[in-house]
Amino acid sequence: MAYTKLKAKQLIRHRIHRLTSSEYFRVLILRTLGNFLLLTSIFMIVKTFYLPISEEVRYFIDSKLQKQYIVAEDKLDVGVQNNIPKGLLAKAFEVKKVEVLTPIDPEFSIVVPKIAANSKVYANTNAANEKEYLDILEKGVAHTLGTAFPGEGGHIFLFAHSTDYFWNVGNYNAVFYLLYKLEKGDEVNLFHKGQRYVYKVIGSEVVDPSEVQYLTRKTNREFLTLQTCWPPGTTLKRLLVFAVRVAE
Repeated sequence: MAYTKLKAKQLIRHRIHRLTSSEYFRVLILRTLGNFLLLTSIFMIVKTFYLPISEEVRYFIDSKLQKQYIVAEDKLDVGVQNNIPKGLLAKAFEVKKVEVLTPIDPEFSIVVPKIAANSKVYANTNAANEKEYLDILEKGVAHTLGTAFPGEGGHIFLFAHSTDYFWNVGNYNAVFYLLYKLEKGDEVNLFHKGQRYVYKVIGSEVVDPSEVQYLTRKTNREFLTLQTCWPPGTTLKRLLVFAVRVAE
């Protein structure tokens, strides 16, 4: 009788042990899966918004340092950097108060001093071919097929930072992330076939992606449209910045 009771107790302990082990592994699996999903979510958020945030931080620091960007020319006096007094923050980090932006490719480039944008422009990009323009936008700015070139007196349409899905935003260059910072009178420079063309911003507008009539805009003067996604890091709408060429 005593032996039978002992075996029963041992059997109960064994079953409890097995149940406890099973529960432990189930909790371990659930925790591992939860941590994996959490880390994956964090990774996707960082991947998507890293470039917009980093550009914002850089612009904020430059503003606090009162840093200026100027466009390189043949007769540029680079010594101007030494004539501007440094603030305490600039001295602490040994930051240049003036930085010269040299066009990446004199054959076709865009340089926007206010936001330190400097990128090669890829000519004659088919805006109706998603694969074509997405490949280009990983490398630089796209010039829309069928629109004018600098110096021709027509409508020039350039776009950057476009994507198929918002989580792919981080795959594309950040040159136009700060385009919304541009105001009336700000300068935009285009370099084409070794010549510099200067434009002044006259306004901006936020539109739906379906509004494509701006591509075929008619104008009696040399007109420049810059397009990017809006808000930064999303694909919800499009921001258009308009500029006209400054008379020589």
